[in-house]
Amino acid sequence: MKKNHLLFASLIPALVAAQNSKPNIMFILLDDMGYSDPGCFGGEINTPNIDSLAKNGLRFTQFYNCSRSCPSRAALLTGRYPQEVGITGMGLSLSTNCVTIAEVLKQNGYNTAMSGKWHLSLTQGRASNDEQLKWLAHQADYGDFAPLASYPCNRGFDQHWGTIWGVGNYFDPFSLVHNEKPIKTVPGDFYMTDFVTEKAIDMIDTCSKKPEPFFMYVAYTAPHWPLQAKPADIAKYKGKYDGGWDQLRITRYNRMIELGLIDPAQVPISPNESGKSWASETRKAYEASCMETHAAMMDCADQGIGKILAKLKETGEYDNTVIIFMSDNGASPERYNNAGFDRPSMTRDGKAMIYPNQYPTPGGETCMGAIGEAWAGALNTPYRYWKALPFQGGTSTPMIVQWPAGLKTQNGSITKQVGHVIDIMPTCLDLAGATYPTTYKTHVIEPYEGKSLMEVINDNERTQPEAIYWEHEGGRAIRVGDWRLVALNGKNWQLFNTTNDLSETKNVAAENPDVVYKLKTLWNAWAKKVGLKVPF
Repeated sequence: MKKNHLLFASLIPALVAAQNSKPNIMFILLDDMGYSDPGCFGGEINTPNIDSLAKNGLRFTQFYNCSRSCPSRAALLTGRYPQEVGITGMGLSLSTNCVTIAEVLKQNGYNTAMSGKWHLSLTQGRASNDEQLKWLAHQADYGDFAPLASYPCNRGFDQHWGTIWGVGNYFDPFSLVHNEKPIKTVPGDFYMTDFVTEKAIDMIDTCSKKPEPFFMYVAYTAPHWPLQAKPADIAKYKGKYDGGWDQLRITRYNRMIELGLIDPAQVPISPNESGKSWASETRKAYEASCMETHAAMMDCADQGIGKILAKLKETGEYDNTVIIFMSDNGASPERYNNAGFDRPSMTRDGKAMIYPNQYPTPGGETCMGAIGEAWAGALNTPYRYWKALPFQGGTSTPMIVQWPAGLKTQNGSITKQVGHVIDIMPTCLDLAGATYPTTYKTHVIEPYEGKSLMEVINDNERTQPEAIYWEHEGGRAIRVGDWRLVALNGKNWQLFNTTNDLSETKNVAAENPDVVYKLKTLWNAWAKKVGLKVPF
């Protein structure tokens, strides 16, 4: 008996090693980051840790999102278009005809954890505006922030520390929870970006002590408005943006060419669609301070990513952890001038929140500022437009994959192969050797629509998707091969050839009516399939 016991004990390390041959998977998502914000994508912001992911990994220059926060998050977690999984607008819950990556991997032997912003639960306001504003300011308690069944801890995550709603005060966020339990008070030195980092580190520590691999979703709220950052981080960028958005756009564009991210023959410089000139700007100091704070928020998130990487190394999990880094959409043009559904009017202790055109400089807790259209246009260099719109500036994502133990491409490589957030689910399935269910908790589960990125990770040419589709608030687009057909809400279709105009500067619809007809027909068929009004 003792001999058998010793034999079994000797097999345990081998069994654990076999289990851990499956990689950990970590998804790091930033919120409203500009396409060219990180240094490795042409930016001047200090992002050494994001840059290290690029130096030791693979950058995708033609990777796409769904142009806004919750649609993109729904697609990347389910492998399906947002319209198919209940996200037909803002503040809605994922439907039960789909599964999240966490739900699938949990069934396939993974520990699952999430730190940060969810934004995939039905968020309903209070009956009166006064009640709503008190709720947002922690001055009233109306119970659950959304249906509990829709919370991350009930969509596959063993642990979730973060926010349920999509917007929050960085120093005292609304809808902060641990699993189903509200976190009703925070310490005086609380800052949301640091909280997301700290909880991710804690969960890496916990997961590393278990024999099973882990899937972790680290969803920063930075650099989404409001412009709130720590003074020491803001100080690093004092005077950095005094040259304005026009100069920044040119500097970033040239830097992207130097880095080999773009070829000017394929990506001509596009206009800043804000139409605003820095030379004509009358509040230069104020505008520069907005950009300084945005940069500080990015900087802080990068510091956090550095701490996460250090923890992975400390625990021995680094080499066999696949890290996928990206943004949920392009930089945001939004500048709200007053409190509203998800925008507080005061702090917990009753200080008035100050909105644009009222505060002298952003950064503090009472600031509800944002960068606005002109800076957003510069941050999305080399593309046109911004968050929520179907042009490249709204739908293009700077994406990086790093995996020391398994990535077959040369470190620092750049690929122009096309991908979309719906490809994340099948990629995770391949990485984990996981089986996708046909039913889950008695619900019939529809098939995912994405295509795995493993061919690219293995340094091969992937089978390109037949078509990629977009729709958000009436804006629409389709990409087939080198053609991209795009339309703003209520406007005519425009056609662009991505071979020589990836930045969408010249509409060639009139010269190619057959292409327009073909792509429009495909888009209409897709729209009908996912329940949208057609034809356009």
